[in-house]
Amino acid sequence: MSNSLYETLGISESASADEVKKAYRRLARKYHPDINKSPDAEEKFKEINAAYEILSDPEKRKQYDMHGDSMFGGQNFHDFASSQGNADLDEILRNIFGGGFGGFSGSGGFGGFSSSGGFDGFSQQRREPDLDVTARITIPFDVAVLGGTHAINYNGESFSIKIPAGIKNGEKLRIKNKGKSYNGKKGNLYLIVEVAPSNEYERVGNDLYKSFDIPLKIAMFGGKVKVKTYQKEITLKVGKNTKQGQKFRVKGYGVVDRKTGVKGDLYLKANIVLPKVEELDEELVKIMKEKLPGD
Repeated sequence: MSNSLYETLGISESASADEVKKAYRRLARKYHPDINKSPDAEEKFKEINAAYEILSDPEKRKQYDMHGDSMFGGQNFHDFASSQGNADLDEILRNIFGGGFGGFSGSGGFGGFSSSGGFDGFSQQRREPDLDVTARITIPFDVAVLGGTHAINYNGESFSIKIPAGIKNGEKLRIKNKGKSYNGKKGNLYLIVEVAPSNEYERVGNDLYKSFDIPLKIAMFGGKVKVKTYQKEITLKVGKNTKQGQKFRVKGYGVVDRKTGVKGDLYLKANIVLPKVEELDEELVKIMKEKLPGD
């Protein structure tokens, strides 16, 4: 009869309660995810906690010694734990053995360690698992500037979230009660925001930059050009002899600062549009060839 829980802790089936505790402490230190950054450390740590929860309890250990791995459907404990996927391992083992378990299946708040990373003496009163979850979302550029709602699908559930105007790359949004569940409690979902690039605008801090077209005639002799902005369409006065790439500042038409409520500015960069020679009047072309400076 296979007894893989003892293998998990690296002890013999005749190990004393003190030997069980010592083995657990040694392995928990080695595989705690705050210390061990290998990809499989968290899963190994959960299995170590589970094995200790069972073998440190005289009644549960007695059940296991009687039935062995047949309690896990004939699988060794590692394969059994891995096959549960995202299921609540605490609840599954509680159904098998009865009694309480210490919340070792969560992704954070691991039993046996304090929040600062030190041992707490492995008291029987274990910390509850961390129910908060972090994920990433990408939102459109205009939603980041103007704010609005954004639909997401998380953990099989679809819902809309409110995006505040002016949010930046890397900022976090907290969505209450959309995290993991445990003992009737729900954690929060923290969303790290990534803003999709825009084909029209560039954002620098709270200022926006945008190119706009100016006909050659207006660039040379001055005039007015209509330009669409996030706030409204404006009429921009352009002076004569405007150069390619010349900037025009429109105060207060940028992105709102979430802390101060003050808006940045919009900088419009001139793109001078040259007419096609074949579309010009022949006489004008002749005059230009004769009179325009340059060889």
